[in-house]
Amino acid sequence: MNSAFHWIGFNILCWLPSRLILVCFTGGRTRLALGKRWLWSGIWIGAAALFALGVYHFYGPQPALEFSTGYLIEKSLSVDNLFVFLVLFRTFGVPAEFQHRVLAWGILGALIMRGVMIAVGRS
Repeated sequence: MNSAFHWIGFNILCWLPSRLILVCFTGGRTRLALGKRWLWSGIWIGAAALFALGVYHFYGPQPALEFSTGYLIEKSLSVDNLFVFLVLFRTFGVPAEFQHRVLAWGILGALIMRGVMIAVGRS
């Protein structure tokens, strides 16, 4: 199968649910209830596990192991990032009603910069 097709599909499958969560399922609230946060975390971890199974099926065990390893590293780094955001919000006194917006822009900026770095690294 075409590798570009897989990357485009992967990005759509990551982008669409994240937009739905941020825009539709929060119902205008900036915070979800604790139970819903656990539920969405489980859904995303399950989606990553299903993707790893797809990689295993189409590409074999080594790429699946590499994806799973990368996913676990990124997951642990995201917990570290939450701590950094908490420190920044407290240090700069960002009010709770603006934290969701600041975090969303920070995530968008990080994704764009990551894409730029990947594109530069490939050329």
